[in-house]
Amino acid sequence: MLFVYRVTAGQEKVVLDMLKKKVRKENLPIYAIAHFEDLRGYLVVEAEDEVAVRSAGLKIPHIKGVLDKTMDPSELDKLVQLEKPAALSVNKGDIVELISGPFKGEKARVIKIDVNKEEITVELTEVAVPIPVTIRANTIRIYQRAEDAGS
Repeated sequence: MLFVYRVTAGQEKVVLDMLKKKVRKENLPIYAIAHFEDLRGYLVVEAEDEVAVRSAGLKIPHIKGVLDKTMDPSELDKLVQLEKPAALSVNKGDIVELISGPFKGEKARVIKIDVNKEEITVELTEVAVPIPVTIRANTIRIYQRAEDAGS
């Protein structure tokens, strides 16, 4: 059965580590613990029963409780089938427009892509001295592909 912990947003990974240690130490019947970036403030747990889930969560900071309703496996399938990360749709040399942050509206050339962190390093194009800036991949929009520009 799938259960869902409510946890303090931003503390999911910390709680996950503490839960993992407690489950191993006390040999609790919990089979899997999952954290999804799109599901902030929640951890999904596969366990034998609700008693095991509640006892595992006792005295662990940042756990606010267990949702009363169990999670349907079809809902989990939707979370697992995530969209392609934004960093994968961009290529080195592409011209992008920044859509948020202090440089909103500026055009920049992609010089480095970090798919794991979903960060992109760009060089602003409309400035006197090009400065490399590292930004989140979801804060850009493709303006012109490198192959379209003839680079």
